[in-house]
Order: sequence, then C-alpha cells, then structure tokens
Amino acid sequence: MMPLEISPRDLAMHLENGRAIRLLDVRQPWEANLAQLANSQFIPLSELPARASEIPSDADAMLVVYCHHGVRSLSAVHYLRQLGHADTCSLAGGIDAWSCEVDPTLPRY
Repeated sequence: MMPLEISPRDLAMHLENGRAIRLLDVRQPWEANLAQLANSQFIPLSELPARASEIPSDADAMLVVYCHHGVRSLSAVHYLRQLGHADTCSLAGGIDAWSCEVDPTLPRY
C-alpha cells in the first residue's frame, strides 16, 4: 500500500513528470477562495461522506488530498481508503507547505 503522505516536493516532481494525479481539496470554501492548487476537485471534509461518489475511481491516477496543514486531509485519506480508494495520500504539511516549499506565489493564510 502507498504511504499515507506525500511531500510537496515529491508531488511537484510527479506533476512535472506527467504522472496521472487527481487533487482533492477538503478545506472550507473561504480557504479555497484564498488559495488553491490548479485542477483540484473541491469537497469540504464535512461533505465528504455525502459526496464521496463524486470522486472518480481511476486506477491509473494517484489521489492526493490536501487541506491547510495536512490534518483534515489525513483524516480524509483514512476514510477514502476504507471506501476502496487505495492509491490515496495526503499532502504532507498541506497547501501551506506547498506554498513554502514549491510555489511561493501561492498566498499563505
């Protein structure tokens, strides 16, 4: 089974190399309005149980879940793995770490 977390740098490398990756943002709407990663699907963590069926089951793509600091996304990963999304991991340190380590133009909050 894949690790529970992926570092921002490793995710950036996979994206640069063209690996099939789906991004899932589980933050609140006001957070997503401040900053988000391109091509992300947005489902707040509180809505995930009701909306999990909206997440495509693509065996060829890794699902990377993110939030602000990586706590909510880790919770989402555990839940999604129980539903059968095996290739799912959390962005370690969340979008805040992404801004610090990969894309400093992304606003921090």
